[in-house]
Amino acid sequence: MIGVFLDGYGLDGARGGPGSGKVDGGCGVAAAGLPQDILALLGDRSTLARDPGFQIEEAVSGGELAAYRRLRRAAFVHEQGLFDGNDLDGRDADPRTVVLVARDRATGTVVGGVRLGPAGDGPDIGWWTGGRLVVARGARGPRGIGAALVRAACARAEAEGALRFEATVQTRNQPLFTRLGWERMRSVTVAGAPHVLMRWPIGRIAARTEATKAALGPLLDGVLSAGAGFTGDDGAPVPGTGTVAACDAIVPSMVERDPEWAGWCAVLVNLNDLAAMGASPVGLLDALGAQDAVHAARVISGLRRAAEAYGVPVLGGHTQLGVPASLSVTALGVTGSPVRGGGGRPGHAVRLTADLGGGWRPGYGGVQWDSTTLRRGGELRAMIGAVAAARPAAAKDVSMAGIAGTLGMLAEASGCAAVLDVASVPRPFGATVGDWLTCFPGFAMLTADEPGAPPLSAGPATGAVCGELRAGEGVGLRWPDGEITEAVTGSVTGLGTA
Repeated sequence: MIGVFLDGYGLDGARGGPGSGKVDGGCGVAAAGLPQDILALLGDRSTLARDPGFQIEEAVSGGELAAYRRLRRAAFVHEQGLFDGNDLDGRDADPRTVVLVARDRATGTVVGGVRLGPAGDGPDIGWWTGGRLVVARGARGPRGIGAALVRAACARAEAEGALRFEATVQTRNQPLFTRLGWERMRSVTVAGAPHVLMRWPIGRIAARTEATKAALGPLLDGVLSAGAGFTGDDGAPVPGTGTVAACDAIVPSMVERDPEWAGWCAVLVNLNDLAAMGASPVGLLDALGAQDAVHAARVISGLRRAAEAYGVPVLGGHTQLGVPASLSVTALGVTGSPVRGGGGRPGHAVRLTADLGGGWRPGYGGVQWDSTTLRRGGELRAMIGAVAAARPAAAKDVSMAGIAGTLGMLAEASGCAAVLDVASVPRPFGATVGDWLTCFPGFAMLTADEPGAPPLSAGPATGAVCGELRAGEGVGLRWPDGEITEAVTGSVTGLGTA
């Protein structure tokens, strides 16, 4: 640990059922525009139903911070004798540290608080710790202030993109944290007192893969005939030819509300699929449904712009008006020897090559990264030609399962497990780790090959070795302290080994 601890002092009688600690990380508890009462934002019904007479908010004024620190000094210095003089440390001076306080509704008095923030002094890599949880002596008991602060801290950490959130808890308070959903890691000693290192389980990556890929295996059982070695690949080699075909549909709601972007993405995702197999694109076919010609024209304009930017012709397709919005594109490419998604083996190094330019697509913050619309044709073609030039043992373009989920797909097809070094993953400045590992990143290619294999030469894209394949199944996240947390426990698609 980094020397911070979540003390949990004075939570006697606080109530929190086994499920009450699970808060959706997408609840919007963000630094900017934070609603005043976090309990209401979290939908913390178990606390609000008791009309507890307090609310939780972020401490933004000097007076609120001073009141919180006075509570800490009273508890940790005078009552428990854990520190001499004061309990302040470097976390209090770190501008990234967030303090949440509980305020009595009637008097406005700060009656509790907790701090949280990134572990370590370097860049925020999605590893957060909680600390200095305190409740005023007169406010302890059945009101549940401490439990509500813990729930709010968990939600805030997840909203900030954390994928690992831990705290050291005084041993006597372990049952409370267990009831709130925390998991015990090991015993530790802090300030000479026995504590337990506990971890809040963040299932964001697993939930992403479950929502996007888990149904594929059972659904497609007995249907696919991709050929030996290509099950689960991004494209399908056409038997007896040197042709590779890829087909992707765009989510109808996206076609409806952002037609130009939908048209662009329909080209992008299919050419990425061909690129992952080392195939050179030769043409596109599209199938478009739209309510009217005006809407269809907007979709086609985005599709045309992308096709022209990549230098790939639209060969034909089908258009129908007077129907709900829909769009799918088939891309055709050629290669003498397709690169397999399941060609990895234990011991292979994992590399991510991604275009870090651009930013979040407006309206899709934290979900879809857009760099490709800003690129020139030569840059785009250099990126989609990178796998064909390098010919790694295995490759997959990052899909809606995100970087971690797509790595799980590569590992599954290869019959092994994967470990991702979180701190080594190339990441744009404007994205949290949680968002980046679960979003659609525009152009991003995962490859596996022998250690020391040359990198992909992918124009403006950035690449780095950031993990390895090993025996087993699933995906683990490896942190700078050597700890590996579970991101995906088993197979992603259920399609099995290629």
